[in-house]
Amino acid sequence: MKTFVYLIISLGLLVGINGPIKAQSYNQLLGQDDINAITTAVPFLLIAPDSRAGAMGDIGVSTSPDANSQHWNASKYAFIDSKMGFSLSYSPWLRSLVNDISLAYLTGYYKINEMSAVSGSLRYFSLGYIQFTDKTGADQGEQKPNEFALDAAYSRKLGDNISGSVSLRYVNSNLTQGQNVDNQTTQVGQAVAADVGVFYNKNIKLKTVKGKFAFGANISNIGNKISYSESLERDFIPMNLRFGPSLTLDLDNYNQISFAVDINKLLVPTPPIYAEDSAGNAIPDGNGWVIESGMDPNRGIGNAIFSSWNDAPGGFSEELREFYIGAGAEYIYDKKFFIRGGYFYENETKGNRKYFTLGLGFKYNVLSLDLSYLIPTTQKNPMEKTLRFTLLFNFNETESK
Repeated sequence: MKTFVYLIISLGLLVGINGPIKAQSYNQLLGQDDINAITTAVPFLLIAPDSRAGAMGDIGVSTSPDANSQHWNASKYAFIDSKMGFSLSYSPWLRSLVNDISLAYLTGYYKINEMSAVSGSLRYFSLGYIQFTDKTGADQGEQKPNEFALDAAYSRKLGDNISGSVSLRYVNSNLTQGQNVDNQTTQVGQAVAADVGVFYNKNIKLKTVKGKFAFGANISNIGNKISYSESLERDFIPMNLRFGPSLTLDLDNYNQISFAVDINKLLVPTPPIYAEDSAGNAIPDGNGWVIESGMDPNRGIGNAIFSSWNDAPGGFSEELREFYIGAGAEYIYDKKFFIRGGYFYENETKGNRKYFTLGLGFKYNVLSLDLSYLIPTTQKNPMEKTLRFTLLFNFNETESK
């Protein structure tokens, strides 16, 4: 399907505009007075890529380790039971709008020894076929824009119950395929980023029930800004803090249940509110535009990470609205059958993503198959009917005879 409209929306949100979007006019257009959503380049980096996490409300920072821990918290690999494994996931994306956007995810790990592990992943996001035209409507040919990220990580136990990890990431975003926009030649957006994670888990006992408590934290996508043209301002990639606990209970030898929560916050600038003149136009000040409330978003990486906690124009109450939360549960029977469910919440002024998730899983020998399904709670949600499919292979170390 031709997804030209999707590309225009993507470029408007992700690349930036040579001028401020006036908050008052934008909010009036959407019918809400306090909408101030944060946008970044390459948002595909935050999409939950695997079915297990997708079935549990898009969570995974402290759930039990599996092959897909690379995305959520690579430090979990230090505690994984298997010697090595890999996973392949696929998700048709935004199928309620178009039929040819998809996300594919390949990840794998290898336990070096009882203390450490290495891992890597490839994430590929295809925007489908797009018919390009110039400003007069003349045909400029059909292209297939895409984005991908290549990761590598090292994780190590720092004690009996705690581990840490460092991940490196290369991001390539080719949205325009070299097309000219307003007589400007566009280019591939590129970034190099890092993740830092920590994972703590400990065996516990609640009366007669044995279990495990875990807590994880991960700061992801700490990296340079992206630009799709030399003449455009650079945009932040989605630097994100994710943290949360999980609790697993062994009900008996065959039945196990776990609960987990992920709390997230983007570590990038919140858009300020710009002052307007009597005609409703932004007021220039020589270096940009006069800011009525909030902070100048043109900051360095380190400054943005720390100032993102107190830069919202609405003050502390708006900062609280910038946290988005996922919660989920997983029931396991005989370590072979899995039933999962969850809920994801984002404030309506910051994106309004709200949905339930469901999923099933089955494991046979070294192979696992997972499926998840998304059920939105808001009307006209483009994520409606989102499916994810995941195949996992975990191999234990074999002893030579």
